[in-house]
Amino acid sequence: MSLENRTAVVTGAGRGIGKAIAEKLASQGATVVCVSRTAENCGAVAEGIKAAGGKARALAVDVSSASEVAEASKTLIEEFKTIDILVNNAGITRDTLLMRMSEDDWHSVLQTNLSSCFYWLKGLVQPMVRQRWGRVVNISSVSGLIGLPGQVNYSAAKAGMIGLTKAAAKELASRNITVNAVAPGFIRTDMTASLSEGDAAREIMSRIPLKRFGEAADIAAMVGFLCGDEASYITGKVFTIDGGMVM
Repeated sequence: MSLENRTAVVTGAGRGIGKAIAEKLASQGATVVCVSRTAENCGAVAEGIKAAGGKARALAVDVSSASEVAEASKTLIEEFKTIDILVNNAGITRDTLLMRMSEDDWHSVLQTNLSSCFYWLKGLVQPMVRQRWGRVVNISSVSGLIGLPGQVNYSAAKAGMIGLTKAAAKELASRNITVNAVAPGFIRTDMTASLSEGDAAREIMSRIPLKRFGEAADIAAMVGFLCGDEASYITGKVFTIDGGMVM
């Protein structure tokens, strides 16, 4: 699944799933732009990729800001002429019960997790349209499919990503641009560390037929496949990687 001579933008690439995706695409030959809010985090990932023989560059962007994403998109197109692959992975949580959730909890999650996908797609899709080739992968969640208590903001954002995926797939198919979503279940990352032991872990495991958390590499493997030519006839789909949690 070679991605030689392809350029990929991966948001939320500073850690966890995003880091694994960036490393996977680089291992397949892509030049990877590692996007994160903090320069230190995305810089470390980019340097690690280069140390392993890959091609990468870091870019610090607040993905919840339309103006920052627009400026970053312009900069990247000027530098690379085209962006072939976009992986919208950036995400945050502000979990709390509905009655306790503040407007800021709601808006910050929607802006970072959902609006950012629109900003990046709008900023980078024109070169894909011109060259009649592109791959977009949005990292949603099983929370967007089934809803989870304490996550009305996160579930709404991730469900919105699925709707965006399907609509964009229909709009862009005539230009040979595929748009798909990956919906992870419980994946072992910093974000889920507090859920990996004790009563919380036991309750989660009761819902997972495979009886284990997934790994970031599991998500990266699917993204790597969807970005290659082997997946050229797949678009508008949602792939759950969740140990059988959602069937």
